[in-house]
Amino acid sequence: MKRLDFTTLRLFIAIADSHSLTRAAAREHLALAAVSKRISDLETQLSTALLYRRPRGVELTPAGHALLHHARHMLDSLDHLTADLSDYSVGVRGHVRMHANTSAVIEFLPEDLSDFTWRYPQIRIDMQERLSHEIIAAVREGLTDIGIFSAHIPAAELQTRAYRRDRLALVTASDHPLAGHASIAFAETLDYDFIGLEQDSSLHSLLQQDAQRLKRALRMRIQVRSFEGICRMIDRGMGVGILPARAVSAYRGSLSLATVPLSDTWAERELVIGMRDYDSLPLIAREMVDHLTAAAERSGASSHGETPTVATAPRAGEV
Repeated sequence: MKRLDFTTLRLFIAIADSHSLTRAAAREHLALAAVSKRISDLETQLSTALLYRRPRGVELTPAGHALLHHARHMLDSLDHLTADLSDYSVGVRGHVRMHANTSAVIEFLPEDLSDFTWRYPQIRIDMQERLSHEIIAAVREGLTDIGIFSAHIPAAELQTRAYRRDRLALVTASDHPLAGHASIAFAETLDYDFIGLEQDSSLHSLLQQDAQRLKRALRMRIQVRSFEGICRMIDRGMGVGILPARAVSAYRGSLSLATVPLSDTWAERELVIGMRDYDSLPLIAREMVDHLTAAAERSGASSHGETPTVATAPRAGEV
C-alpha cells in the first residue's frame, strides 16, 4: 500500500468513470499498454482483482468499488492541501469548485459571482451546472467544494446554509387560455400537455409528487435539459410548463410568453449551499460560502421572485 501513487489512482478513477481502459488512456494522455500495465501491477500489489474485463469494457469488482471510494477522498484531500498551501503562499488566491442547479445558475449566481471575482480577481471558479441530486452526490464524494441545490432534496451528511428563494410560475404562450389568470393552482393546469425538465430533475420530481397527491396524471409531452428549451417549445404552442418566474425573464426579449404565479404553498422553493465540512474547506472556498450567504441576506425579500408579466415580443414570422 505504501507504493500507491497518485497518477495510478487518477487513472483508476478515469477507468471507473468511463468503464473503458481505452477511453481512460485517452483522457489521461497515456498509451493503452501503459494503462493496462499500471492496473495489472496495482492488482498484483493489492493481491486482488479490481476490474471485471468484459467484451465491451470493464466493470469494478467489489474491491474496485472500495478502492474508488478511497481514491476519490485521497485525491480530494491532495487538492485541498494544494489549495490551502497556495492560499498561504500568495495571499487569498486559489481555485473554487462549485456545482449548481439551473435555477441558481440563471437567477442568482451571475451577479453574486461577478461581485466575488471583482473582490478576488486572481481566483479561478470551476462551476458546473448539474441536477440537484447529482450536486449532492458530488459534494458528498468530494468532487466539488460547494453545491447549490434545492432544499427539498435530502442531503444527509452535508452541512447546508440558506441561499435564496424563488417562486414557481406557470409558463404559457401569450395567447394560451390560462395566460390571463392572476394566479393559478397546479391542479388547474393538469388538463394540458406539459413541457418539462428531464426525469431526474428536482423540479420534475416536485411536480410528479404533487400530481400523484392530487391523483392526477402529469401529461408530460416533451422533456428537455434546459429552461431555454422549455420556453422555446412553449412559445410555439406545444404545451405549458412550470419554471421559476425569475428565470423566464431571460427569454422574454425574444419569445412571446406569459407567466402566471402558482398559488400552491410548495411553489416557493428554497435553494441551499451545501458542503461536506465548512471548516475543512480551502480558505478561498470558505470566503465564497461567506460571500454567497451574505449576498442572500442582503437580498432579503427580493429573492422571493418578481411579479410575473406577459412578454409581447412577436413570434418568428409575425409582423
